[in-house]
Amino acid sequence: MKPSEYFDFSNQRVLVVGASRGGIGSAIAAAFKAASADVIITGVEPEPAPLDRGVYSYRQFDVTDGASIDKLAGEIGPLDILVNCASITSRGEEMNPDFFSRVIEVNLEGTFRVSAALLDQLKESKGNVINISSMYGSFGSPMNPAYGASKAAVKQLTKSLAIAWAEHDIRVNCIAPGFIITEQSAKSRTNPAHVAAVNARTPMKRWGQPEDLAGPTLFLASPASDFMTGTCLNVDGGYSVV
Repeated sequence: MKPSEYFDFSNQRVLVVGASRGGIGSAIAAAFKAASADVIITGVEPEPAPLDRGVYSYRQFDVTDGASIDKLAGEIGPLDILVNCASITSRGEEMNPDFFSRVIEVNLEGTFRVSAALLDQLKESKGNVINISSMYGSFGSPMNPAYGASKAAVKQLTKSLAIAWAEHDIRVNCIAPGFIITEQSAKSRTNPAHVAAVNARTPMKRWGQPEDLAGPTLFLASPASDFMTGTCLNVDGGYSVV
């Protein structure tokens, strides 16, 4: 294959789980669509964010509902690429044990449940799984302990699935975003001192945009990364190297 063909996703079917509210999932879906993929997105809302309505095939879907997962797996048909973006967090609420469990259920267990349910399709296509971890999977956070724990576990799950599914020629990788301007980070961005501290530590002196995750995701899904599995790419403006 010529390098110029690496990022042509024609005839590739992509499922982006957790892309109904804009943000990272939406940006990734848009990048795959621009690269000629057939893109399906999911979310818990009845319909996606206004910008994405009518652009993609949309499935209302709960990653913690076994029946919903089985239904999706039974109806979706062929699949080449799975991107697991579904995630929740709530700054300052995660010391509550019930909410802590809920975050783990969505962020970690949801990632595994969806991936396992779609294994037959991925075996057939010798497909790709890209999970979304976080910088908080490597750093402690006093305000987001559940989110950090879940995302550290997603990194470890990625490694384990990469080993387990290599015999099926399925590659499993993940991306660890840094501080990104999304709906989930809106609460933390109301604190000017926090924003300034992030900018000061980040070598690139800014927060990331959801689109900053699109290129790395396409790379991990493409033939350009054919000898990569079990890898987690940091996309954080250099925050993790300081």
